[in-house]
Amino acid sequence: MWMAGVLLVAQVADHSDSLTIKQQDETITVVDREDFSLEIPSTRLLEEAKFNQFIEKMDQKVYRRPINARIDDQGNIVPGKVGSRLNRQMFRRQFYTYFFGEGSLEIKVPEMDLYPKVDSELIANIRIQQIGQYVTYFNSKNESRSNNISLAAEAIDNYVIFPGETFSFNKVVGKRTEKDGYMRAPIIVKGELSEGIGGGICQVSSTLFNAVDKAGLKIVERYSHSKHVPYVPPGRDATVSWYGPDLRFQNRYNQPILIRAKRYGGSMVVKLYSSDVINYEPRKVPKASTNLPEEIKLDQEINNPRQGE
Repeated sequence: MWMAGVLLVAQVADHSDSLTIKQQDETITVVDREDFSLEIPSTRLLEEAKFNQFIEKMDQKVYRRPINARIDDQGNIVPGKVGSRLNRQMFRRQFYTYFFGEGSLEIKVPEMDLYPKVDSELIANIRIQQIGQYVTYFNSKNESRSNNISLAAEAIDNYVIFPGETFSFNKVVGKRTEKDGYMRAPIIVKGELSEGIGGGICQVSSTLFNAVDKAGLKIVERYSHSKHVPYVPPGRDATVSWYGPDLRFQNRYNQPILIRAKRYGGSMVVKLYSSDVINYEPRKVPKASTNLPEEIKLDQEINNPRQGE
């Protein structure tokens, strides 16, 4: 029976032997019955709230993220990797057996396979037909901007958008921090505002926007800078900021879409691919200028950053 958030169990003998929990052959934790029990004479109580917290921690320790298949720089398909998580139901049964004093003093954590969303077969099928492409240009001698553009491009490269799915630039790229390798941009493109860290990211999002728009995907959310930025034609930019604007678009087709994004020297290239059976509706998009945008140094802008990258 249940009582005040704890599980009342039958009378059991008093044991204090520790339980060793292993993942494969590696010990990941050791626990005692007393860690989870409330005792009265001849009766043992398992405190469910505390045990549930323990299961959450165990799941975090056991969890291995599945890795999607991808295409490397040489055009080869790199197979995905199966991940795993804790089989909670089986682990509960094993732990209860131990807790009652009837089971082994060692448990190998039961795991459940987590299969990658994108496998080799899928990526092979959707790399066939190019449905969109866009190229923008920048000064490759601007080290911090080039670094930030490369990191953001890597974050969206090989990403697959399934039919009906909405892509969020901020969600996929994540927060731009120094810890993740993003640098302050002491020189910024004229007209482009800076978050301080992550300057140059808007060139990636703007390049992506134009490739996506050219492929005829549905733009869900897109904002322009307050001033014209010269690396794309007027009105063709997509400003993003972790605490502000985002670029979001939806795959309205019945086939998955593959993003390929890469920085080549002083150019930022985004290509979109799908299967050869996709019926897409391309749009006309003006090309970006090949002239390098004017850059200015604004120490005040860096010290007092405004929204937008």
